[in-house]
Amino acid sequence: MNKVYIYKGFERFWHWMQALLIIFLALTGFEIHGSFKFFGFENAVKFHIIAAYGFIILIAFAMFWHFTTGEWKQYIPTFNNIKAQLNYYIFGIFKNAPHPTRKTQLSKLNPLQRLTYLGLKIVVIPIMVSTGILYMLYRFPQGEGIRSFVVAGLDTIAILHTLGAFILIAFFISHLYLITTGTNIFTNLKAMITGYEDLDEHENHDEVVEQISENK
Repeated sequence: MNKVYIYKGFERFWHWMQALLIIFLALTGFEIHGSFKFFGFENAVKFHIIAAYGFIILIAFAMFWHFTTGEWKQYIPTFNNIKAQLNYYIFGIFKNAPHPTRKTQLSKLNPLQRLTYLGLKIVVIPIMVSTGILYMLYRFPQGEGIRSFVVAGLDTIAILHTLGAFILIAFFISHLYLITTGTNIFTNLKAMITGYEDLDEHENHDEVVEQISENK
């Protein structure tokens, strides 16, 4: 086995900061909905707005990083081995079967992860951001009075925002489970903290060479 630097510094910072912001936005958001009481309604609204702006700023930096480093290519969907990957998660993982795909520096995500993360980035997150901004700013001070955006179906916007929150929570829960499916339950967690992951040296080298050839 060989220690390979898989996750770069900003990638790890973005991952953990995104997780913290999503958790905090979920807590404050559901308190605004009246699901429970912890911060108090006014504080929950204030904290939710602050965290939302922080999340938008983080997204902007992440987009810049992905496009300037070429890391956006990690999310290009592929249907190769997708059936084998699905069978692995449903059956193989409980039989100690070998993983159907190999992680490398050029291919960190398996086919199901690519599809899932791409869906989050181009569908769920944009819906959350756009509906959140519309819901937050549909009434705003203008001169001596209050103006409103002409938004038809504000209830629909709120429902879409809440639905997106449930999808993110479902993803978060499944993500917590999947990080335990490495060589041991802490392998993937440790990799996202240190950036290094133990990969088979020969297999990883062959895979990287093959991917470089395909990209030429």
